[in-house]
Amino acid sequence: MKPGRVIGTVTLSQAAPQFKGARWLLVMPMGVEELTDQRPYGTDPSPVVYDKLGAGVGDPILYVEGAEATQPFEGNIPLDAINVALVDAYEFSQPEV
Repeated sequence: MKPGRVIGTVTLSQAAPQFKGARWLLVMPMGVEELTDQRPYGTDPSPVVYDKLGAGVGDPILYVEGAEATQPFEGNIPLDAINVALVDAYEFSQPEV
């Protein structure tokens, strides 16, 4: 799982039938700088994430990518990332090296 923050939504005029009723989120991956508020926005590419949990813009989430993202579905499905958790709160302190 990866932490991320929802920074927008994506609107589609058509989608595969397996995705009916779901939303698509634009997510900023959160690394050390974002988790410790040293940088408000990340520099990594923002994935489009499938969401049926109801996350909104500004919400922190946990998402998975790759083959794990397709586990809730039967058969092959064209999906790269899925929201798996809405984060109520988090605490992060950078490990000392």
